[in-house]
Amino acid sequence: MKIGILSRNRKLYSTRRLVEAAELRGHEVRVIDALKCYMNITANEPNVYYQKSEGTVEALRFDAVIPRIGASITAYGCAVLRQFEVANVYSINESIAITRSRDKLRAHQLLARKGIGQPVTSYAHSAKATNAIIESVGGAPLIVKLTQSTQGNGVLLAETKKAAEALINAFHGIGSDFLVQEFIKEAGGSDIRCFVVGGKVIAAMQRKAAKGEYRSNLHRGGTAEVIRLTPAERSLALNAAKVMGLDLAGVDILRSSHGPLVIEVNSSPGLEGIETATGIDVAGKIIEYIEKDSKLGPNKPVGKG
Repeated sequence: MKIGILSRNRKLYSTRRLVEAAELRGHEVRVIDALKCYMNITANEPNVYYQKSEGTVEALRFDAVIPRIGASITAYGCAVLRQFEVANVYSINESIAITRSRDKLRAHQLLARKGIGQPVTSYAHSAKATNAIIESVGGAPLIVKLTQSTQGNGVLLAETKKAAEALINAFHGIGSDFLVQEFIKEAGGSDIRCFVVGGKVIAAMQRKAAKGEYRSNLHRGGTAEVIRLTPAERSLALNAAKVMGLDLAGVDILRSSHGPLVIEVNSSPGLEGIETATGIDVAGKIIEYIEKDSKLGPNKPVGKG
């Protein structure tokens, strides 16, 4: 197969591992920067063109693409991916599913509609609703989260009501869209990352926040170890990925006093932490799934919303 990986940096661990895994299985692989692509939007020849370093341009031809689209280029990256979809090129995650998962408000609403457990979450446009929002999630401490945040950026802990009011009003003042979310104290600064591929949890790890940090992201100094999922946690992860319409997803779960709760569904989960913690060849399993699933055709059913 000819496989294109949409990534802005071929040196990133996840990109390198996908290239290695694909080549090991005999595929031809290219890493493509989505920002160097442009599209010819016609009915007869819906091509994606690539601006090569020497100034020449070529039409890209792939059997399958793997989107590793960063949050900062979601809109343009998904536009490029949609053009591949128009040309009937297979993608492990489709553009609509990626944009759905990147909008945290939309994602939480879709998960709630399907009865997926998650922390109590509130959203309001008016600063006059500040106190009502705080009370609706059980008061402080609470989490304030930008709707377009990723990797722990734009996720802030307000430990007191006064701090929560100041934070919420500040975000209102600069016109940022944000969510206010229940703080799950019993999670103890740890969460579970479930790596879902093709409707199966192929690997799972527990991440623990560094001392003095409430976010468990590994790039913030957190640590990770293998964990055995409960049946409820496994089912929750699979259902969350399904609701988002993602065949490849990192589903983050908190253990709370009232059961497991989904805090995020990531459409472009990193491979380094999960492979290092578990020793599982996650990249190889992704390529193996693409080999089988792409034979069914490029147009896969996706969820609504």
